Amino acid sequence: MASVLYGWGRWAVRRRGRVIGLWLLLLATIGALGATLAGPTSTEFTVPGIESQQAQDLLERQLPESAGGTARLVVAAPAGRTLDTPAAHAALQDGLHRVAAIPGVVHVADPFESRTVSPDLRIAFADVQFAQPAHDVPQSAKDALTDAAAPLRDAGLQAEYGGTVMEPAIEVGGPAEVIGVVVAFAVLAVALGSLVAAGLPLLTALVGVGIGVLGAQLLANVVEMTGTATVLALMIGLAVGIDYALFIIARHREQLADPDTGVEESAARATATAGSAVVFAGATVIIALAALAVTGIPFLTVMGLAAAATVLLAVLVAVTLVPALLGLLGERLRPRARAANPEKRPGTWSAAWARAVTRKPLVVLLVGVVGLLALALPARDLRLGLPGNASQPAASTQHKSYDLLSEGFGPGFNATLVAVVDATGIPAERREPALAELHATLSADPGVAAVGRPVASADGSTVAVPVVPRTGPDDRATSELVDRLREHKAAVTASGGTLYIAGATAAAIDVSGKLADALPLFVGLIVVLALALLTVAFRSLLVPLKAVLGFLLSVAAALGITVWVFQDGHLNGLLDIPSAGPVTSFLPVLLIGVLFGLAMDYEVFLVSRMREHHQHTGDAAGAVTHGVARSGRVVTAAALIMVAVFGGFVFNHDPIIKSIGFALAVGVFIDAFVVRMTLVPAAMALLGRSAWRLPRWLDRVVPDVDLEGASLPASAPRPAAKAAAAEVAKAAEAERV
Repeated sequence: MASVLYGWGRWAVRRRGRVIGLWLLLLATIGALGATLAGPTSTEFTVPGIESQQAQDLLERQLPESAGGTARLVVAAPAGRTLDTPAAHAALQDGLHRVAAIPGVVHVADPFESRTVSPDLRIAFADVQFAQPAHDVPQSAKDALTDAAAPLRDAGLQAEYGGTVMEPAIEVGGPAEVIGVVVAFAVLAVALGSLVAAGLPLLTALVGVGIGVLGAQLLANVVEMTGTATVLALMIGLAVGIDYALFIIARHREQLADPDTGVEESAARATATAGSAVVFAGATVIIALAALAVTGIPFLTVMGLAAAATVLLAVLVAVTLVPALLGLLGERLRPRARAANPEKRPGTWSAAWARAVTRKPLVVLLVGVVGLLALALPARDLRLGLPGNASQPAASTQHKSYDLLSEGFGPGFNATLVAVVDATGIPAERREPALAELHATLSADPGVAAVGRPVASADGSTVAVPVVPRTGPDDRATSELVDRLREHKAAVTASGGTLYIAGATAAAIDVSGKLADALPLFVGLIVVLALALLTVAFRSLLVPLKAVLGFLLSVAAALGITVWVFQDGHLNGLLDIPSAGPVTSFLPVLLIGVLFGLAMDYEVFLVSRMREHHQHTGDAAGAVTHGVARSGRVVTAAALIMVAVFGGFVFNHDPIIKSIGFALAVGVFIDAFVVRMTLVPAAMALLGRSAWRLPRWLDRVVPDVDLEGASLPASAPRPAAKAAAAEVAKAAEAERV
């Protein structure tokens, strides 16, 4: 691999104009198409085959009017007043007439006619039914809904919106994300010692991310894609794009510290050595993200593939565009003599840290492992779900509507379920008694607050019955209620029908269950993959085993802290989390997939320098100190950049993006600084020479990928150095004559 990348890097330097021009042309083309022809993104997380989705599909066929998007207008009178006064009633009627006139609206329920007014007459709601699904309702209709509430607000009433139609779109690029990028630039400037060099990783990362994200938006025309997928691609692509460029540029400047090394030779060697590690590490991230397809969940598969494509672009940019820019900048990237190669000084902090953690490695290992296990303890109570309106920002209309409905009708009203009966197989004369029996059975459950009026299709073959729980959507009791209600299927089946329990709350429970079932397979696949890849990379059995165990500790600790914050409600004020609730159902799978790839990044860059030194000297103990001393500075900078980029998304208003950003930031911090920079050197010191042993039979079948560049030709001096050497030789010859 190193030999191929060496030639590739040299070619990119020599053809730098063409390489840079091709990348800019690709960015301009994809950017123009993606910006003008961007497809729609969805906020729905559907999973084919689950019970709630089967019910939704049935409703779309038999009761299309009930399967369209819904907006819920919630109206509240000020404290001490009611909605039945003439002024309030007139304002409400005016607002409802305006809503009914919006294109796409097929029905608007009058709260007083449909009896959706609270017992104290202070809070009411009106459901607005659209003909099309929620994700197809145009923004103009949503804006018109907001404007239609003007008469209500003018009359002194509070008007808020909830429902599937009014789910907010995901937005990025706010101040927090920008601050994350600024912090990344500051870290780059310190790590590389040059503002010009610090700007390069940001520039190249933006090229790759721009092509990846805009390309994903273009593909949204033919593939159903959630808004979370494009944000995840942006988040991961930006982080790895900066890091991969940093590894190559740092190696380039380290080599340029030698005045006899030419720019072209250095760029080619940096692409061959650090670039080999980039390709290998990037491949692990890509495979881990693509492996999300094994969950069998379409939206998660698309999410993983979109992020994997962006990482692939980051790798291609790193091994082509980066060396081309290194050639373009030439001598401007050569470090000054006093700043050159600080890693070689014996007193650097990374070398001191390596000596400290390897002085008593067993103690370091025990303390580190116990500490990480303690952080992982909250994960024992992990509950999965999908965020609802309670998780939206407290100032948003969605959150306010949730609070008003809970106040006026009880917490379970926001968790309304739908019992859907496919009565095709029930004889016509038996349908009414069967439905009456079901209604009585549902009402008798202690967890049910009310059972609504059935809504039937024109031929009576499909019936939807609203069921209001006593507890909220995030309450464990609501999940238990769904399980109990589904136990009544046998009675309906005996009559010839089929019972489904559906609704947004049931769908969240079903998606979480599906993901929980897929998690063991996904973890097993990741572990096997890690062992295989690292065995190839380091030609060792103990090094991969140690790396995988460290990765599992990182995931467990990150998940424990995420549960402690988002589910248990700690630090809510600091992180602007409106309410505690279950962890996003697909977060553990994403965390495992993404963190696996990033953990292997740091493992490869750190341990490859150890192996390089061990191959040259045979000194196992010295290799550990040397590897940390040489790579510690760059790995630390790369991890801080990751934490800054992911941390910027923690303050995004979308609850899913917020939790993903937090989990990844915490996971990277723990894995880089606790596991890779602390536990790995301690473990390698304990293993000694045995760390690099590979059984003879396995050594014969494992390919040698040469991450360290051992197969590269000897370094060639710069032309200037050649000329100077020739002059010295010529002068010496003249003196002898």
